[in-house]
Amino acid sequence: MIVIMGATGATGGATLRSLAALGTPSRALSRDPARLAAALDDGTLARTETVPADAADPASLRAAFRGAHQLLLTMTNGPQQVRYERNAIDAAVACGVEHVVKISAPAAEPDSPVAVSRGHHLVEERLRASGIRTTVLRPYAFMQKLLLQAPGIAASGLIPSATGGARCNYVDVRDVGDAAAEVLTRPELAGGAYPLTGGQAYSHPELAALLGELLGRPVHHLALSPSALHAHLVARAGMPDWLASHVVEIQQLAVARPEAPDGTFTRLTGRSPRTLEAFLGEHVHHFR
Repeated sequence: MIVIMGATGATGGATLRSLAALGTPSRALSRDPARLAAALDDGTLARTETVPADAADPASLRAAFRGAHQLLLTMTNGPQQVRYERNAIDAAVACGVEHVVKISAPAAEPDSPVAVSRGHHLVEERLRASGIRTTVLRPYAFMQKLLLQAPGIAASGLIPSATGGARCNYVDVRDVGDAAAEVLTRPELAGGAYPLTGGQAYSHPELAALLGELLGRPVHHLALSPSALHAHLVARAGMPDWLASHVVEIQQLAVARPEAPDGTFTRLTGRSPRTLEAFLGEHVHHFR
């Protein structure tokens, strides 16, 4: 039995769908399982058991993990993430879970310049201490996060960044779900640490040019300082302060540590990752 912790999130939902496509059943946890079930397509729902659980309630986690052999651990980035994921690890140990797939991040180090990545490091440390076999997936920036800026880009024709000409890796969250499904269903892949990127890294000027071509009108890059970008994301994109800080930090990481595409996804799945061009084409109406 595979348990999905964070099933209502983007990565957890993508993994549910990927597992269902492989014909593999799973158990999805949610504080509101009826709402989760209603959000699933028929094919995924047929392969998914929805179970009530709350990451803040260790007893509910232990009840939900009974009989589980594997756990996908993917919680939404935020101030409570470390506490919630540690609760899940403790419950997994108590229930005899044998394998955890942890959705982590690049630069998950104790002195990482990205606060969320420092949190992922703390969770990984708890996993290592637990003795459970662990597989770590390290996806770069989700293409889907670009949609958070779509209203502002549509209104202004500007894509703000503090990256200058540095390139950023983007990965479609559906590819993260496919990679997670592979390591959950192929025992020979368990125990590794796998970076996940798309097939090409893009600078923000290149991203603006690509989006402008799809829209048929000019889109320009707006170069900002890190502090000015933070203020812009809070005031114009409506991001909470911690999320705006996270965006700035990962952009500055791309400046400090040049990013390039990695072929790990293809080695895991046997196919090429989804492209940014295809993703933007699929969602171009959000930017009009």
